[in-house]
Amino acid sequence: MEYVSVKDWAESHGISERTARNYCAKGKIEGAFIVGKTWNIPVSAGLPKRDKTLRISPLLSLLREQKTGKTGGGIYHRIQIDLTYNSNHMEGSHLTHEQTRYIFETNTIGIAGQCVNVDDIIETSNHFRAIDYIIDRTESKLTESYIKHLHFLLKSGTSCERKDWFRIGDYKELPNEVGGMDTVQPENVNKEIKALLKEYNAKKRPTFEDIIDFHHRFEAIHPFQDGNGRVGRLIMFRECLRLGYVPFIITDELKTYYYNGLSHWPHIKGYLMDTCLTAQDNFKLLLDKFRIPYRD
Repeated sequence: MEYVSVKDWAESHGISERTARNYCAKGKIEGAFIVGKTWNIPVSAGLPKRDKTLRISPLLSLLREQKTGKTGGGIYHRIQIDLTYNSNHMEGSHLTHEQTRYIFETNTIGIAGQCVNVDDIIETSNHFRAIDYIIDRTESKLTESYIKHLHFLLKSGTSCERKDWFRIGDYKELPNEVGGMDTVQPENVNKEIKALLKEYNAKKRPTFEDIIDFHHRFEAIHPFQDGNGRVGRLIMFRECLRLGYVPFIITDELKTYYYNGLSHWPHIKGYLMDTCLTAQDNFKLLLDKFRIPYRD
């Protein structure tokens, strides 16, 4: 992926540099990310188009408010900890929920008398960043660059970065499998992801079932060498926020049902749908607790 500066991108589109920076800050340019104080914009990124069919949900609005204000003890605080802990734990992280909370709240590591994998700690911190990225950049439709950047955020600084064959923020180079099942071969990933995104984005307003279907097909492709489950669940959470559906978190209690639902989805969609709807009901209880309105 080739990137250009804000100045060069603004000049190429005939707008002011200030306007371009505002677009970046508001998440209106897909794939743009900041390093230090410098924005990097994909060369292929076009001018943002306002989607008049969608409105920001009360939950998303509050998440942005609490994130910006660094508000503790609210829904933003809770989602960061619960979503990060559960998604990482599903992939083998040995950090406890309390340790995840401690890292988020203090930005320090308080683990005594215990050996902990450094990657577990790094990926926990990285997952917090990925959630922030989703909260800030939710309005636009999904793109390859957006998905790749989620992977880049999640895996940066881990031991994977030292492996010559591991491509952080890009598709896999080696064949892999999931749950003992073959996935798409590396040379076909780009084509399959493009086709999946084209079909999904062609829907005027994807349904809740469309989001779950996208997730299953994304996991079946398994585009990255590692981190596919976490990226896929982040995308589900993001799409629910974007489209106004109540999002959800797959907890430890639902993990087995979730994996079973994924494996049966092509033939029996009810297993995974029921699991996700149960997780959604659990999340509604959390919204009720914080008195956040939502659409049934």
